[in-house]
Amino acid sequence: MHDYYLGLMSGTSLDGIDAAIVDLSAPFPKVLAAHTLPFASTLRQALLDLAQGQSQNEIELFGSLDTRLGEQFAHAALALLEHSGIPAATIRAIGSHGQTVRHRPYGSEPFTLQIGDPNIIAERTGITTVADFRRRDIAAGGQGAPLVPAFHAMCFRSTEEDRAILNLGGMANLTLLPADQQSAVSGFDTGPGNVLLDAWINKHQGKAYDPEGAWATQGAVIPALLDTLLRDGFFQQSPPKSTGREHFHLGWLEQHLRGTSHTPVDVHATLNTLTARSVANAITTWAAGTKRMLVCGGGAHNTRLLEVLQTYLPGVTIESTAAHGLEPDWIEAAAFAWMARETLSGRTSNMPSVTGARHPVILGGIYLATATQLR
Repeated sequence: MHDYYLGLMSGTSLDGIDAAIVDLSAPFPKVLAAHTLPFASTLRQALLDLAQGQSQNEIELFGSLDTRLGEQFAHAALALLEHSGIPAATIRAIGSHGQTVRHRPYGSEPFTLQIGDPNIIAERTGITTVADFRRRDIAAGGQGAPLVPAFHAMCFRSTEEDRAILNLGGMANLTLLPADQQSAVSGFDTGPGNVLLDAWINKHQGKAYDPEGAWATQGAVIPALLDTLLRDGFFQQSPPKSTGREHFHLGWLEQHLRGTSHTPVDVHATLNTLTARSVANAITTWAAGTKRMLVCGGGAHNTRLLEVLQTYLPGVTIESTAAHGLEPDWIEAAAFAWMARETLSGRTSNMPSVTGARHPVILGGIYLATATQLR
């Protein structure tokens, strides 16, 4: 008997919506079909302006983009169903992460905001939709992120070796999976993943990203700049911790570049090493016994970044999650499909050892399909 769920994910890279149909009937999830719906450049820029506080009327833009993205998420789901030939009626639910536009988990009034109206997704698809996963964890005293480590643990934990799962999206985050089953899973954001690399190459070469890190290989790391960037307070924080575009963005980098005359390609090489070094520092500080690192997210295709990371972690085997049964591009979409199932089943899916929440909670709100719709 199949158990189909559809996951929708749009991350801090802001490149588009990942959609995946996942069969959860077996102990190990199987991705049946997946695709990415790219964002139009105008939509991406509007999201950037909102996420980085650069819009003049944030409430109006927030409301407009919430609706626009709801339509986009619904379109991504319907297009995947059409292309795959899988009937909508066979999908138990959609799990939609939404698009994070602000993440402020610290202070006396912590909050996180994801947009992409789930009412619209449920209405357009006729499929029950689960969304708004992060805020319940924050209500329970957590960071609201990372949430995917619970899925990582289910899929990739081994009793034979300590493992780390590295997700290289706009931000980079680690899940630490001890071989000792009595030891708690942990995880946290390590800092920028692709966000600065993508912004810098877009500014100087008009490209959305650096394929395989080719441009980074042409530059030389600037040691003084690297040291300056690594002195940012976020890198010194102890877990649990999480971050986003509101902290690491092009403006943050340009502040550190004022009064310097570095070539763009050398800055890019330095940013590549910043991501690798911050990940490696986190491993050596918090999980020195790690034997294997499985990489997912768009950065899994950045050959140069992984080469540099390997130089900092010579005793760790670094490989794609594809070697262990799940393609790196679809991990997060599959994870939110799984979280939708957990929510509908009344099961918790946050990990307090990761987010810092006081206790496990059932994540997300449920937006039911109606009998008059497709189902």
